[in-house]
Amino acid sequence: MPDDCIFCKIASGETPTEKIIDEDNFFSILNKDPQLEGHSLIISKKHFETVLDMPNSLGPEFLDCAKKTASKLMEKYNAEGFNLANNIFEVAGQSIKHFHFHILPRKKGDGYSLALGGKGSL
Repeated sequence: MPDDCIFCKIASGETPTEKIIDEDNFFSILNKDPQLEGHSLIISKKHFETVLDMPNSLGPEFLDCAKKTASKLMEKYNAEGFNLANNIFEVAGQSIKHFHFHILPRKKGDGYSLALGGKGSL
């Protein structure tokens, strides 16, 4: 675990935060700099820099955490859908070198876009 990794500090309890879902290997939290209301992160408890470093065996647990988090967010924020997004490496927008996916609850007409050339930016 890198000493300066904020997600490792949250996972270890060194930096307390309220969790939406807390599983054996993953947890989800609200993003501290949300792009949309309810913008959240699914984060691995163990330090992996990207999804490419994560063992395939953790895939089902990650997917379960993503589904549970998305369901809670859609209900809480009356969302009609959601985006599940992952930025891999700096050139693609990854700012924290620790495995995490973004969940963005969506509503019709929210004006947010993840399309290439769109105004969305994670």
